Amino acid sequence: MRTKKVKAAGRFGARYGTRVRRKIADVESTQRKKQECIFCKGTVKRVSTGIWQCKKCNKKFAGHAYYLKKEE
Repeated sequence: MRTKKVKAAGRFGARYGTRVRRKIADVESTQRKKQECIFCKGTVKRVSTGIWQCKKCNKKFAGHAYYLKKEE
């Protein structure tokens, strides 16, 4: 397995350095996790940078660029 350390960022090959590829892998892994709608608690999909759309209630709203923050 060649991309064990950098996971999906292995598509960049030997370019850009290890540190950058690891950071990209971390951001992309959190970005692709299941996100929860703030209105109906359904599943949310990222449409583009900072724009999210719920699959259940079909609402489109703005949020953080790569993942929605959990309120604690």
